[in-house]
Amino acid sequence: MERLGHNTGLVLEGGGMRGVFTSGVLDALMKHEMYFPYVVAVSAGACNGLSYMSRQPRRARFSNIDMLRRYGYLSLKHLLVKGSIFDPNILYERFPAEIAPFDYDTYAHNPAPFEMVTTNCLTGQAEYLSEKHDPRRLTSIAKASSSLPYVAQVTKVDGIPMLDGGIVDSIPVLRSVSQGHSFNVVVMTRNMGFRSTERDMKIPPIIYKEYPRLRVALSHRVEVYNEQLEMVERMERWGEILVIRPQRKMEVGRTCSDIAKLERLYEEGYEEGDKFCKNYLL
Repeated sequence: MERLGHNTGLVLEGGGMRGVFTSGVLDALMKHEMYFPYVVAVSAGACNGLSYMSRQPRRARFSNIDMLRRYGYLSLKHLLVKGSIFDPNILYERFPAEIAPFDYDTYAHNPAPFEMVTTNCLTGQAEYLSEKHDPRRLTSIAKASSSLPYVAQVTKVDGIPMLDGGIVDSIPVLRSVSQGHSFNVVVMTRNMGFRSTERDMKIPPIIYKEYPRLRVALSHRVEVYNEQLEMVERMERWGEILVIRPQRKMEVGRTCSDIAKLERLYEEGYEEGDKFCKNYLL
């Protein structure tokens, strides 16, 4: 068994519903009481990471699978009626307050910094935000980090319009390095070797017309993501990071609502996280 350094950072990729893999990994880490001194997360990784930081095993799984089965919070109807493909009332109001109450006290007393990545719509740049004391601001940051472009409403944090952090920094490993964590464990939601085959295109002014710099960022989104994937694999080869990623062929998309597929991906995440913990110690 190898031992990780005590200054190792944890980086959580997003990916919409592919994040159920991450929730499985994090549940395994909690089972083995493997906690990191710094965590940076984006989009679905941020939402799942909150339950890890508050030490609430299976809470993220409940959100991603059981709540989806019970409340059907993912649908085109929500997009048409509420402006978001994910029902924001269920996810960001009822879930943390009454359905599966978030342990704000444990989270607030967790000494490890937890940063969530958002995209500032005014600048088109990434913001790395944290909050340990104000529950409403914490919820707003998590919501903004997960607000997928085109299918979710812009969310304001501190009066600034924000969207999904994955637009500009899907895998924030360099942020962790910049914060003094030269070695990192990165939880991915894509298979080894994946590259997006989508094509970047110029975003017409009619879309996000108030945010020209956001449109520029969206116009380079695929290129930036593929560059980050190459960077992660290069850092992995050079021994600068350890990566936990799906091994089976990915069958879950960003807006997948197939419960059976989500459960299989969660179980794979748990298995990979369990194997990781048995091979490494902090």
